[in-house]
Amino acid sequence: MTKIISIANQKGGVGKTTTSINLATSLSAINNKVLLVDADPQGNASTGVGIPYENRSPSLYDLIVNREFDAKSIIKTIVPDLDIITANTNLAASEIELANIENREFVILEILSKIKNYDYIIIDCPPALGLLTINSLVASNSVIVPLQSEFFALEGVSSLVSSIQLIKENFNNSLRVEGIVLTMVDKRNSLSALVEKDVRDHFGEIVYKTTIPRNVKISEAPSHGKPAILYDVNCSGSMAYIGLAKEIINRQGLIK
Repeated sequence: MTKIISIANQKGGVGKTTTSINLATSLSAINNKVLLVDADPQGNASTGVGIPYENRSPSLYDLIVNREFDAKSIIKTIVPDLDIITANTNLAASEIELANIENREFVILEILSKIKNYDYIIIDCPPALGLLTINSLVASNSVIVPLQSEFFALEGVSSLVSSIQLIKENFNNSLRVEGIVLTMVDKRNSLSALVEKDVRDHFGEIVYKTTIPRNVKISEAPSHGKPAILYDVNCSGSMAYIGLAKEIINRQGLIK
């Protein structure tokens, strides 16, 4: 069965898209067939795997408007076994389109239910709890929350977890929090250590042991249209995302 995981946090700048791109790449690197769905109107996940703006049609917006799956929307990336459904700025208008649709929370679920032959579908959600994020969570088995290692990042997590619980109660009773991953961790900074301790004390085992460090190569990779793992597989950020993918699979009991 295909496992669908949303990468979500209503706060921007926490490494959500970076996590979506590099987790999807890492999962494909360890013998999984993966589809990345760019559900963020900024389209950064599409850029980050090297898809030019002019090649993003049909995009997720077209699928939402037409309420049907089009096989032409799946584009191969430079990463073996990693495909993508792209986003462009038109996707911003989908919030208005969805508002007038019956069963509007289930449109992305209807689309993704037609897609077979993938081990994982990773959805990069926008940094807001609007209809695109709600649709993504309704379509998902679970959600991974990237959390930046700074004080203000902690404030929104409880709100997000509450929102996930509401979606579970009303639309998707199988939805669960897959885990929380700490991003932009600076081991030289005492604040990072304090935030990590607070998060682990509060959320316990749901927080991944793997943390993602601040890393120049991770920041540089999108400008080259490559995941960090292709840009520099040996950098600390790439190794961390490979470790995160292994930890996710280990938690599911798929490998020992």
